[in-house]
Amino acid sequence: MIHHKILLALVIAAGIFLLVQPLHAEEQVQEELVYQTTFTTDPGWITNSPHSYYWDQAKGIYHYSIEPSTGSYAYIEVDHYDGPFTLEYDVTPQRTDDLATFRLGLSTKEMQRTRGTIALTEFANGKYGNLLWLHAVTPSNKLFEVSSQTFSYGETSGAKTVNFLDNKTYRVTVQYDDDRTMLTMRVVEKATGKEIWGYFFNTHESLRGMNRIFIGAVGDYSNMGPVAEGYIDNVKLSTQKTVTTTPTLVTTGETTVPVTRTTRPTTKPTTMAPAQTPTPTPASPVSPIIPLAALGIAASALCYCAIRQRQ
Repeated sequence: MIHHKILLALVIAAGIFLLVQPLHAEEQVQEELVYQTTFTTDPGWITNSPHSYYWDQAKGIYHYSIEPSTGSYAYIEVDHYDGPFTLEYDVTPQRTDDLATFRLGLSTKEMQRTRGTIALTEFANGKYGNLLWLHAVTPSNKLFEVSSQTFSYGETSGAKTVNFLDNKTYRVTVQYDDDRTMLTMRVVEKATGKEIWGYFFNTHESLRGMNRIFIGAVGDYSNMGPVAEGYIDNVKLSTQKTVTTTPTLVTTGETTVPVTRTTRPTTKPTTMAPAQTPTPTPASPVSPIIPLAALGIAASALCYCAIRQRQ
């Protein structure tokens, strides 16, 4: 009799296990917009030099004029302090004097080029011509930077020096992968969509506390006189958030609500293909055979128990 009771309990447990479908939670990485402006309206950026940094209402773009040792700046506060991010913008340098530099990046409230934390892109005119730079200072004030000059980024690969041109519009993308502490920059010709340069480095430390998108000369203590002047447009900052979702069972109809799966974008050196929209993957509906089978098992077990008791 004891063996029969044990068998009965196992059969009933199996029926309940089949009847109650397990719901598998999924982790998804989704892009979340932090800040975006197309400068079609006044963006409200704060500046200490209104004649150098201002919204050009007629053109629907933002003007900059950066001169060393002036301490000038323009910025907008954003709701982002930690974690991964993607910063994108268009820039059209019109005048980049010798020893002048355009800078745009994400930083702490100090906006200081020489102190952390900061992730900065630069269009600088120097010894090797108009070079592109990726520059970062970590919270512990460790400096990392690379330029589009061949001995800076292409020493091992033999890649050639890449120079930017004034009066040409470029799309700049800076991506930070917090899991791998990897910072990447790529520059694309806006008119052709051709990537002219891209590179990355590992900061070996998480970039924290950055809540300002800014342009300016803070931290540049070189001689006054040279000027970097032009326009920026289409500034966008986004981050990635991990969310946990559970497939929803649909009680009517034949399908469940599709669940869109988004993969965390990865950092690649030099050439990075544009992100593609993932195809929604529908979750499989609960088969009606399973609950029927479970009920059948449970009913058979009960009948078997009743027959054994009569015997």
